[in-house]
Amino acid sequence: MHQEIFSTLNELSSRGTPFAIATVIEIEGSGSAKPGSKAIIDADARVLLGWVGGGCVENVVRQEAMESIRDGRPRIVSVDLTDEVFGVGMPCGGMMKVYIDPILPPPRLVIAGHGRIAETLAVFGEIAGFSVTVADSGATSEAFPTASRVVSAGFNSTEFPIGPDTYVVVATQHKADHLSIKKAIEAGAAYIALVASRTRAQLVFDYLAAGGIDEGRLAQANVRAPAGLDIGAETPEEIALSIMSEIVLVRRGGSGRTMLEAKEMSGSRTVLE
Repeated sequence: MHQEIFSTLNELSSRGTPFAIATVIEIEGSGSAKPGSKAIIDADARVLLGWVGGGCVENVVRQEAMESIRDGRPRIVSVDLTDEVFGVGMPCGGMMKVYIDPILPPPRLVIAGHGRIAETLAVFGEIAGFSVTVADSGATSEAFPTASRVVSAGFNSTEFPIGPDTYVVVATQHKADHLSIKKAIEAGAAYIALVASRTRAQLVFDYLAAGGIDEGRLAQANVRAPAGLDIGAETPEEIALSIMSEIVLVRRGGSGRTMLEAKEMSGSRTVLE
Protein backbone atom coordinates (compact mmCIF):
# COMPACT_ATOMS: atom_id res chain seq x y z
CA MET A 1 0.00 0.00 0.00
CA HIS A 2 2.83 2.41 0.84
CA GLN A 3 4.31 1.97 -2.61
CA GLU A 4 0.91 2.65 -4.21
CA ILE A 5 0.49 5.79 -2.13
CA PHE A 6 3.95 7.12 -3.03
CA SER A 7 3.35 6.34 -6.69
CA THR A 8 -0.01 8.14 -6.68
CA LEU A 9 1.42 11.13 -4.84
CA ASN A 10 4.22 11.41 -7.36
CA GLU A 11 1.84 11.16 -10.30
CA LEU A 12 -0.54 13.80 -8.97
CA SER A 13 2.30 16.16 -8.07
CA SER A 14 3.94 15.81 -11.47
CA ARG A 15 0.63 16.73 -13.14
CA GLY A 16 0.12 19.72 -10.87
CA THR A 17 -3.16 18.28 -9.61
CA PRO A 18 -4.43 19.54 -6.22
CA PHE A 19 -5.28 16.86 -3.66
CA ALA A 20 -5.39 16.22 0.07
CA ILE A 21 -3.92 13.53 2.28
CA ALA A 22 -6.22 12.42 5.12
CA THR A 23 -4.51 10.59 7.99
CA VAL A 24 -6.21 9.02 11.01
CA ILE A 25 -4.32 10.34 14.05
CA GLU A 26 -6.50 9.19 16.94
CA ILE A 27 -9.30 6.71 17.61
CA GLU A 28 -11.35 6.23 20.75
CA GLY A 29 -13.71 3.29 20.87
CA SER A 30 -14.52 1.24 17.80
CA GLY A 31 -13.58 2.12 14.26
CA SER A 32 -12.77 0.29 11.07
CA ALA A 33 -9.64 2.34 10.38
CA LYS A 34 -6.53 2.46 12.55
CA PRO A 35 -4.18 5.30 13.51
CA GLY A 36 -1.93 5.96 10.56
CA SER A 37 -4.53 4.92 7.98
CA LYS A 38 -4.43 7.26 4.99
CA ALA A 39 -6.51 8.28 2.00
CA ILE A 40 -5.75 10.50 -0.97
CA ILE A 41 -8.71 12.69 -1.92
CA ASP A 42 -9.05 14.95 -4.95
CA ALA A 43 -10.65 18.38 -5.38
CA ASP A 44 -14.00 16.77 -6.26
CA ALA A 45 -14.05 14.90 -2.93
CA ARG A 46 -13.29 11.56 -4.55
CA VAL A 47 -11.15 9.03 -2.70
CA LEU A 48 -8.41 8.12 -5.15
CA LEU A 49 -6.59 5.66 -2.90
CA GLY A 50 -6.57 4.51 0.69
CA TRP A 51 -9.00 4.15 3.55
CA VAL A 52 -9.86 6.17 6.66
CA GLY A 53 -13.15 4.47 7.52
CA GLY A 54 -16.48 3.47 6.08
CA GLY A 55 -19.80 5.25 5.88
CA CYS A 56 -19.51 6.68 9.38
CA VAL A 57 -16.44 8.70 8.49
CA GLU A 58 -15.82 8.84 4.77
CA ASN A 59 -18.45 11.43 3.81
CA VAL A 60 -17.26 13.89 6.45
CA VAL A 61 -13.59 13.44 5.60
CA ARG A 62 -14.22 13.75 1.88
CA GLN A 63 -16.13 17.02 2.27
CA GLU A 64 -13.57 18.46 4.67
CA ALA A 65 -10.77 17.46 2.29
CA MET A 66 -12.53 19.29 -0.54
CA GLU A 67 -12.84 22.42 1.61
CA SER A 68 -9.19 22.11 2.65
CA ILE A 69 -8.11 22.03 -0.98
CA ARG A 70 -10.34 25.01 -1.69
CA ASP A 71 -8.97 27.25 1.07
CA GLY A 72 -5.46 25.76 1.23
CA ARG A 73 -5.59 25.23 4.99
CA PRO A 74 -4.82 21.98 6.82
CA ARG A 75 -7.21 20.92 9.56
CA ILE A 76 -7.99 18.29 12.14
CA VAL A 77 -11.48 16.85 11.86
CA SER A 78 -13.08 15.23 14.89
CA VAL A 79 -15.83 12.77 14.02
CA ASP A 80 -18.16 11.57 16.75
CA LEU A 81 -18.95 8.06 15.60
CA THR A 82 -21.96 7.84 17.91
CA ASP A 83 -23.61 11.05 16.70
CA GLU A 84 -26.23 10.56 14.02
CA VAL A 85 -27.08 14.26 14.08
CA PHE A 86 -23.61 15.00 12.72
CA GLY A 87 -24.80 13.55 9.46
CA VAL A 88 -22.29 10.77 9.10
CA GLY A 89 -24.76 7.95 8.74
CA MET A 90 -25.30 5.04 11.13
CA PRO A 91 -23.51 5.27 14.50
CA CYS A 92 -20.37 3.18 14.99
CA GLY A 93 -19.39 4.17 18.53
CA GLY A 94 -16.36 6.18 19.62
CA MET A 95 -14.45 9.16 18.33
CA MET A 96 -11.96 9.60 15.49
CA LYS A 97 -9.60 12.44 14.63
CA VAL A 98 -8.33 12.85 11.08
CA TYR A 99 -5.61 15.24 9.97
CA ILE A 100 -6.19 16.64 6.48
CA ASP A 101 -3.28 18.21 4.62
CA PRO A 102 -3.96 19.91 1.26
CA ILE A 103 -1.24 19.55 -1.37
CA LEU A 104 -1.58 22.31 -3.92
CA PRO A 105 0.49 23.13 -6.99
CA PRO A 106 2.42 26.39 -6.68
CA PRO A 107 0.64 29.52 -7.88
CA ARG A 108 1.70 30.64 -11.32
CA LEU A 109 3.25 33.97 -12.20
CA VAL A 110 3.16 34.79 -15.91
CA ILE A 111 5.27 37.72 -17.05
CA ALA A 112 4.74 39.16 -20.51
CA GLY A 113 7.87 41.06 -21.43
CA HIS A 114 11.60 41.21 -20.90
CA GLY A 115 13.98 43.78 -19.49
CA ARG A 116 15.22 44.53 -15.99
CA ILE A 117 11.80 44.84 -14.31
CA ALA A 118 10.67 41.51 -15.74
CA GLU A 119 13.99 39.82 -14.91
CA THR A 120 13.90 40.96 -11.29
CA LEU A 121 10.22 40.13 -10.92
CA ALA A 122 10.92 36.58 -12.11
CA VAL A 123 13.56 36.19 -9.38
CA PHE A 124 11.21 37.54 -6.70
CA GLY A 125 8.43 35.26 -7.93
CA GLU A 126 10.61 32.16 -7.69
CA ILE A 127 11.74 33.13 -4.18
CA ALA A 128 8.10 33.61 -3.13
CA GLY A 129 7.21 30.09 -4.28
CA PHE A 130 5.60 30.82 -7.65
CA SER A 131 6.04 28.79 -10.80
CA VAL A 132 7.27 31.50 -13.15
CA THR A 133 6.59 31.60 -16.89
CA VAL A 134 8.07 34.36 -19.02
CA ALA A 135 6.30 34.86 -22.36
CA ASP A 136 8.04 37.19 -24.74
CA SER A 137 9.81 36.89 -28.07
CA GLY A 138 12.81 38.74 -26.64
CA ALA A 139 13.15 36.63 -23.50
CA THR A 140 15.92 34.07 -23.11
CA SER A 141 16.69 31.37 -20.57
CA GLU A 142 19.99 33.12 -19.83
CA ALA A 143 18.18 36.32 -18.83
CA PHE A 144 15.59 34.38 -16.78
CA PRO A 145 17.53 31.53 -15.13
CA THR A 146 15.00 31.11 -12.29
CA ALA A 147 11.94 30.87 -14.55
CA SER A 148 10.23 27.50 -14.88
CA ARG A 149 9.47 28.24 -18.53
CA VAL A 150 10.46 30.79 -21.15
CA VAL A 151 7.98 30.93 -24.03
CA SER A 152 9.48 32.77 -26.98
CA ALA A 153 6.18 32.60 -28.90
CA GLY A 154 4.86 35.37 -26.65
CA PHE A 155 1.96 35.85 -24.27
CA ASN A 156 -0.81 35.11 -26.74
CA SER A 157 0.50 31.68 -27.65
CA THR A 158 -1.36 28.57 -26.56
CA GLU A 159 1.69 27.01 -24.90
CA PHE A 160 0.67 27.82 -21.34
CA PRO A 161 -2.66 27.99 -19.51
CA ILE A 162 -4.07 30.90 -17.51
CA GLY A 163 -6.62 30.36 -14.77
CA PRO A 164 -7.75 31.38 -11.28
CA ASP A 165 -4.35 30.47 -9.82
CA THR A 166 -2.44 32.64 -12.32
CA TYR A 167 -0.97 36.08 -11.60
CA VAL A 168 -0.28 38.05 -14.77
CA VAL A 169 2.06 41.02 -15.21
CA VAL A 170 2.23 42.68 -18.62
CA ALA A 171 5.53 44.51 -18.98
CA THR A 172 6.03 44.50 -22.74
CA GLN A 173 5.21 48.20 -23.29
CA HIS A 174 4.13 47.71 -26.89
CA LYS A 175 0.96 47.86 -28.96
CA ALA A 176 -0.25 44.35 -28.14
CA ASP A 177 -0.54 44.98 -24.40
CA HIS A 178 -4.31 45.25 -24.62
CA LEU A 179 -4.49 41.80 -26.24
CA SER A 180 -2.48 40.27 -23.39
CA ILE A 181 -4.71 41.88 -20.78
CA LYS A 182 -7.84 40.81 -22.65
CA LYS A 183 -6.62 37.21 -22.66
CA ALA A 184 -5.93 37.37 -18.92
CA ILE A 185 -9.36 38.86 -18.18
CA GLU A 186 -11.21 36.27 -20.26
CA ALA A 187 -9.24 33.46 -18.60
CA GLY A 188 -10.15 34.69 -15.10
CA ALA A 189 -6.62 35.34 -13.82
CA ALA A 190 -6.32 36.03 -10.09
CA TYR A 191 -4.26 39.16 -10.65
CA ILE A 192 -3.69 41.30 -13.74
CA ALA A 193 -1.29 44.23 -13.81
CA LEU A 194 0.19 46.50 -16.46
CA VAL A 195 3.59 48.14 -16.13
CA ALA A 196 2.93 51.56 -17.63
CA SER A 197 2.41 55.21 -16.83
CA ARG A 198 -1.11 56.39 -16.04
CA THR A 199 -1.35 58.04 -19.47
CA ARG A 200 -0.27 54.92 -21.33
CA ALA A 201 -2.49 52.73 -19.13
CA GLN A 202 -5.50 54.80 -20.17
CA LEU A 203 -4.59 54.32 -23.84
CA VAL A 204 -4.49 50.54 -23.27
CA PHE A 205 -7.89 50.72 -21.56
CA ASP A 206 -9.26 52.61 -24.56
CA TYR A 207 -8.03 49.84 -26.85
CA LEU A 208 -9.66 47.26 -24.56
CA ALA A 209 -12.96 49.14 -24.68
CA ALA A 210 -12.79 49.15 -28.47
CA GLY A 211 -12.20 45.41 -28.32
CA GLY A 212 -15.28 44.73 -26.20
CA ILE A 213 -13.87 44.96 -22.67
CA ASP A 214 -15.85 47.75 -21.05
CA GLU A 215 -15.21 49.58 -17.78
CA GLY A 216 -17.45 47.16 -15.91
CA ARG A 217 -15.38 44.13 -16.90
CA LEU A 218 -12.16 46.03 -16.19
CA ALA A 219 -13.42 46.87 -12.72
CA GLN A 220 -14.58 43.32 -12.11
CA ALA A 221 -11.19 41.94 -13.15
CA ASN A 222 -9.53 44.64 -11.01
CA VAL A 223 -6.84 45.31 -13.59
CA ARG A 224 -4.04 47.19 -11.86
CA ALA A 225 -2.42 49.89 -13.92
CA PRO A 226 0.07 51.20 -13.08
CA ALA A 227 1.21 47.96 -11.44
CA GLY A 228 2.49 47.73 -7.89
CA LEU A 229 2.14 49.34 -4.49
CA ASP A 230 3.17 52.91 -3.76
CA ILE A 231 6.49 52.39 -1.96
CA GLY A 232 8.26 55.26 -3.70
CA ALA A 233 9.94 52.89 -6.17
CA GLU A 234 12.26 54.45 -8.74
CA THR A 235 14.68 51.80 -10.00
CA PRO A 236 13.61 48.73 -12.02
CA GLU A 237 14.44 46.53 -9.05
CA GLU A 238 12.31 48.65 -6.72
CA ILE A 239 9.43 48.65 -9.19
CA ALA A 240 9.62 44.85 -9.40
CA LEU A 241 9.56 44.70 -5.60
CA SER A 242 6.46 46.91 -5.48
CA ILE A 243 4.71 44.63 -8.00
CA MET A 244 5.66 41.45 -6.14
CA SER A 245 4.43 43.03 -2.90
CA GLU A 246 1.07 43.74 -4.52
CA ILE A 247 0.85 40.15 -5.79
CA VAL A 248 1.46 38.81 -2.28
CA LEU A 249 -1.12 41.25 -0.89
CA VAL A 250 -3.75 40.01 -3.35
CA ARG A 251 -2.91 36.36 -2.82
CA ARG A 252 -2.88 36.52 0.98
CA GLY A 253 -5.64 39.08 1.45
CA GLY A 254 -3.41 41.64 3.12
CA SER A 255 -4.40 45.18 4.05
CA GLY A 256 -1.42 47.04 2.64
CA ARG A 257 -0.87 48.81 5.96
CA THR A 258 2.47 48.80 7.75
CA MET A 259 2.95 46.02 10.30
CA LEU A 260 2.87 48.64 13.07
CA GLU A 261 -0.48 49.98 11.84
CA ALA A 262 -1.85 46.45 11.46
CA LYS A 263 -0.89 45.58 15.04
CA GLU A 264 -2.47 48.79 16.34
CA MET A 265 -5.66 48.05 14.42
CA SER A 266 -5.83 44.55 15.94
CA GLY A 267 -5.14 45.86 19.42
CA SER A 268 -1.99 43.78 19.78
CA ARG A 269 0.72 46.40 19.49
CA THR A 270 4.07 45.25 20.85
CA VAL A 271 6.27 47.84 22.54
CA LEU A 272 9.98 47.21 22.03
CA GLU A 273 12.30 48.21 24.83
